[in-house]
Amino acid sequence: MSHEHYSARTHPEFVVLELGSGFGALIIHTEPDLVGLEVEISPAGEDDRRSHKEVLERDAGGRPDYTAVFDRLPAGEYTLWVRDVAWERHVKVHDGRIAQLDWHEEVDAA
Repeated sequence: MSHEHYSARTHPEFVVLELGSGFGALIIHTEPDLVGLEVEISPAGEDDRRSHKEVLERDAGGRPDYTAVFDRLPAGEYTLWVRDVAWERHVKVHDGRIAQLDWHEEVDAA
């Protein structure tokens, strides 16, 4: 029996983001060769308190979009980690809003 990795398939299902008072979301857009990459996030100043999401291929109105989606984030500043390196600091997430970052051509797939 074949065991498929979660990131190995296209994800046509909708992403439901919980936004509201005190919470926001972050979407990171990447290149297709980063599918499966684990991106970690930690509150600013708390580098050891990390969670993670994988970059997945999603259907965005009939075209592919390669994203890592962090939802229900308490409003504040965050650090993003790639391969245990602080890739981007001071990423702001606001109440009831979706922050978006464009990582096209910024992160090497190696």
